[in-house]
Amino acid sequence: QVQLVESGGGSVQPGGSLRLSCAASGSIRSINVMAWFRQAPGKEREFVASINWNGGITVYADSVKGRFTISRDNAKNTVYLQMNSLKPEDTAVYYCATRGRGSPGYDYWGQGTQVTVSS
Repeated sequence: QVQLVESGGGSVQPGGSLRLSCAASGSIRSINVMAWFRQAPGKEREFVASINWNGGITVYADSVKGRFTISRDNAKNTVYLQMNSLKPEDTAVYYCATRGRGSPGYDYWGQGTQVTVSS
């Protein structure tokens, strides 16, 4: 099993920045991809960004390209999401998730961290 703990959420004004962290523990070697998702009130959870654990290949949702950057620190078993130029529509609970090798979906999820963008 993999345990995930997110941190770094908070409230920020439009145009501001936040950095989220997701620390993984447990069966780290089983991780192939780590990703961030978000869920706004009344909406379905949506993909934000992902990174391949070994090769560092990144994928972004169109809505965050050019504003958000996903990165990883393998030594710390931690993935980050740097969020710049934040907009009110970025307000959501952000979740970290992992996908194992050969797994069709994301297997483990964190508890989520709230991000609020408001003036």
